[in-house]
Amino acid sequence: MANEDANTAPEDGEEGEAGKKKPPLMVIIGAVVALLAAAGGGAYFFFFAGNGSDKPELAEVRTSVFYDLPTITVNLNDDADNDEVFLKLAIALELSDEALIDIVEPRMPRVLDTFQVYLRELRRSDLEGSAGIYRLKEELRRRVNLAVFPAQVDSILFKEILVQ
Repeated sequence: MANEDANTAPEDGEEGEAGKKKPPLMVIIGAVVALLAAAGGGAYFFFFAGNGSDKPELAEVRTSVFYDLPTITVNLNDDADNDEVFLKLAIALELSDEALIDIVEPRMPRVLDTFQVYLRELRRSDLEGSAGIYRLKEELRRRVNLAVFPAQVDSILFKEILVQ
């Protein structure tokens, strides 16, 4: 009996090994076929599937209108030094439509007043580095949008910044 168990064990092992070799080969072949099908489908959609026209569609170019503000010069709030510190700004407002100029222009005295009040409270240290200039830009944009509501200013563009 022990002999029979010894003789049958290798046969079972051989069948077991042969059975184990076939499924991984089939899985690999199936994966390769699936990969080729996916690549072929992707190539088809990339090269042949379109709207029928030969020209690619171009995204619509957004045009902006720029409105220049008068140059603003203010004294900065710098209590630490006895020297006076001046800030000179030349600003342009970026608007999405030319019709917004008719809304913004009559409100310019309010915009300039808002800017003057805010800028006079700044210190030289508030404007140091690119982070300081970015904060100034965002704060001015927020204030101008409040002053010209319902119009909306897309961006504030600095044409000149001078701290002296």
